[in-house]
Amino acid sequence: MRTIIKIAFIVTLGMIIAGCDQESTEPETSAIEVLADEILAATMERYPAKGTYYSIEGARHDRLYDNSLDALAGWEAREDTWLAALNAIGSPEDVGSRDWVTYGILHESLASSVASRICRSELWQASATTAWYRGLPFLFEIQPVDTPDLQQQALARLGEVAGFIDTEIANLRQGMELGYSAPRVTALDVPEQVRALDSADTIFLDPAKRAEDEEFTAKVQAVYDDEIAPALHRFADYMEEDYLPQAREVIALTANPNGAECYPTLVRSFATIQPSADEIHELGLQQVAMIRGEMRTIIDEHFGGGSIDEFMRRVNVDPEFTFESEDAVVQYSLDALDAAKAAMAEVFGRLPKADVLVKRYPEFAESGIGEYHASSEDGTRPGIFYIAVTNPEARSRVTQQSTLYHETYPGHHHQGAISLELGDSVHPIARYFGNSGFSEGWGLYSERLADELGLYSGPLDYLGMLSEQGARASRLVIDTGLHTKGWTRQQSIDYMAGNTAWPLVDIENDINRYISWPGQATSYMLGMLEIRRLRTLAEEELGDKFDLSAFHDRVVGYGGITLPMLHVSILAWIEESR
Repeated sequence: MRTIIKIAFIVTLGMIIAGCDQESTEPETSAIEVLADEILAATMERYPAKGTYYSIEGARHDRLYDNSLDALAGWEAREDTWLAALNAIGSPEDVGSRDWVTYGILHESLASSVASRICRSELWQASATTAWYRGLPFLFEIQPVDTPDLQQQALARLGEVAGFIDTEIANLRQGMELGYSAPRVTALDVPEQVRALDSADTIFLDPAKRAEDEEFTAKVQAVYDDEIAPALHRFADYMEEDYLPQAREVIALTANPNGAECYPTLVRSFATIQPSADEIHELGLQQVAMIRGEMRTIIDEHFGGGSIDEFMRRVNVDPEFTFESEDAVVQYSLDALDAAKAAMAEVFGRLPKADVLVKRYPEFAESGIGEYHASSEDGTRPGIFYIAVTNPEARSRVTQQSTLYHETYPGHHHQGAISLELGDSVHPIARYFGNSGFSEGWGLYSERLADELGLYSGPLDYLGMLSEQGARASRLVIDTGLHTKGWTRQQSIDYMAGNTAWPLVDIENDINRYISWPGQATSYMLGMLEIRRLRTLAEEELGDKFDLSAFHDRVVGYGGITLPMLHVSILAWIEESR
């Protein structure tokens, strides 16, 4: 597949250079399409796990990506060349065309990547949120093993894990030498969590469990015992003995070299827009005030009034609002998922083929508060929504439904699966590339949409939706506060605790996430407000002609476009719909 793409690129480029004017019955391939093919082939070569995550036909599943600094430098040089080529071509004017979508996604992806290099993130990804072990192990849960050849590929990929881990250690060592560090508070749990990966039911052995082949199982076990398990302990020991004693105590990004210049580039890289830190902070304060007003109404009408802050703490400890068992946690989500599936046709014309499953987090990741893993592009492998179920008596029902609607229907799974299933209507770039401003903005918008569909079971669940909205608004305040205004970790915890019903342990984990992953937390509310603004504009402009299903299909119908592209797309759709 990659060879064919390369040949097509060389041939087309040669025809352009030669000024070939021979007649052809084949449609002319645009310069954007040619460049996108090259970038896609290179991306799949550099990041081979993408072929596994999306179950791409013909993809190989035998490698991890080269995480060395030399490989990164080579990749960045290619990005520079591609961005220069795109700038020379210029953006197409035909809004919604295949080339328009491809150009917009590629240009922002490359431009924001170039801008954020100043952060040197590869040198300090050592926090419990950003370290390699938060993503890499899950790859082996979906590693294909159905044939002898696929089993050999699985063994080859497993054989690269130890080297990958050792390279991460080398990168962190160099980062320390150059003055880059993850904040110590965000890395304290890393040694324990990495060691937890070394267990009898470790996710690295999942390919063997699914294959049910004794010889293959023995080979997988040998790679794990001889290579992977020792590497896990090397990383944990390094973090515990070398890294943590030297890690920075200051939590603001400004403690790293060029940290102040880095922050706005990270906001852009996640949200695809770049308001100033002051603008983001003020917007957050405004949204928090509005959402607290909505909370006040619900608490007064249904829960006897009183302090918002006190009630938000009460819902996490009062047995009236918590679960009785781990099975009850799962069932609550399954029931909500069934209700959401049944309602989707009311507000969408297009529905995804792929199903979505609810699964319990693996033991090593139980600190998570819920996350979605994508389905396959052919729709045959379902998406997975992981939920935490331990300590059910301390786990409130309050945000269980809103989180599920954010992650599954009508949120990430609905939008993400449709993107993957767009087929030839868009270049594959639009199916595989994405950004948090659009996807997380859509997820947050979906929580409100679920209310329009009557999906919340009662006032507690509706209050949970307001809690989730309040948390995302608080993130605008806290993220900018932590990294640009001198906020402390405790100040941030207190602010979040007063504006959301999250358990304190989840709040503490999430604050660590904002500290270790600057800018990302701003993308949710920034994206949702843009989608909401565009919907209001369309409703006002179109009046009786406004069709909510058509609007939603337009929003999610071009894949992972940027927020500026979405703005242009909806303006064009309004004109088309008059």
